[in-house]
Amino acid sequence: MLALIQRVTDAQVDINSNTIARILTGILAFICVEDKDNITHFEKMAHKLLKQRIFEDENGKMNKSLIDIKGGLLLVPQFTLVANTDRGLRPSFSNACPPQLAKQKFEFFCAFLQQQYDQIQQGQFGANMQVTLINDGPVTLWLKV
Repeated sequence: MLALIQRVTDAQVDINSNTIARILTGILAFICVEDKDNITHFEKMAHKLLKQRIFEDENGKMNKSLIDIKGGLLLVPQFTLVANTDRGLRPSFSNACPPQLAKQKFEFFCAFLQQQYDQIQQGQFGANMQVTLINDGPVTLWLKV
């Protein structure tokens, strides 16, 4: 399981000019589920997303988590994170989870997180989404479990 996370002051997902998800201060997480991912991977990633200390404390140090600041979490499915770009100029997606299974796993992961934290929004699997964000910092991290 892979995630590219960005600390944001605003982020939203639009489909056909309609906003389907929006958060203010929090984390925008682009999520890629892999074939091998199971409940253990989901638990570890959920822990990292909710507890990653990337928000500033009173002293300006990145010491607070999403839970500490009560921020929003916007989950956006993005299979292209698994792309292999080692050879040539066209990315290979041979390591990607098959679409139907990936959709089930992404939706399960979102539901799993919603049981632990109530400020979650999500993009739509398989849709042509336009993601708008204001990256705060900028702070951008790769998470892998």
